[in-house]
Formats: sequence, C-alpha cells, structure tokens
Amino acid sequence: QLQPMESGGGSVQAGGSLRLSCIIPEFTSKKCAVGWFRQFGGKERTWVASILADGTTSTTDSVDGRFTISEDKAKDTVYLQMDSLKPEDTAMYSCKTIAPSDWPCYSNWGQGTQVTVSS
Repeated sequence: QLQPMESGGGSVQAGGSLRLSCIIPEFTSKKCAVGWFRQFGGKERTWVASILADGTTSTTDSVDGRFTISEDKAKDTVYLQMDSLKPEDTAMYSCKTIAPSDWPCYSNWGQGTQVTVSS
C-alpha cells in the first residue's frame, strides 16, 4: 500500500496563505488520482480537492477560487495552495490516493497536517 506524508500546516490569521505538501512515493508511476481531505474536531472527514492522473482538478464549492491543487510528478508530490484562508478552514488536512482497496493505487491515510486560522 502507498503511504502519504503531509506537511506544511501551521497557524495563520484570516486572509493568509499556506501551501500543503503531500508526498506519495510511486503515485505518479502508478497513475493514481490524489485527494485532499479535512476533518475538524469529531466531525466526519470531508473532501476538499482532487487531481486525476491526467491532471484534471476539482475543488469543493466552499474553497473554490481560494484553494488550488497541483502536482510535481518528478517529486511524487501533490500540493494544496490555500489563499484567503478563513477561520472555518481550520482542520486537520490529510491526503490519500483515490482508489478502491484492491487497486495498486490504494493508499493508507497520512498522519495529517494541522491548519489553524484565527480571526
């Protein structure tokens, strides 16, 4: 199973920016789709953004126009550029490949990276 590793979280004021990184060795060679997700407190983890193997990207409505997902295939890394951050963006952010459990692309969850936005 592939194993993601996230980094780049931190504490910022509203309106600030952060760039999260997600390294998943081999996801490029296996042509995997990758998604960013977030979880606040005890709430359910929700999808934030994703990038397909062909480079097609999608973001959830609440971050559309503020967050951008991208990748560096040479580094097996997916980024989440977060601009105009709001307090409601505060959460633990995690990345994962998007694939069924019996596919070569399947990955575990990473340990996550905490983002805290103060007003």
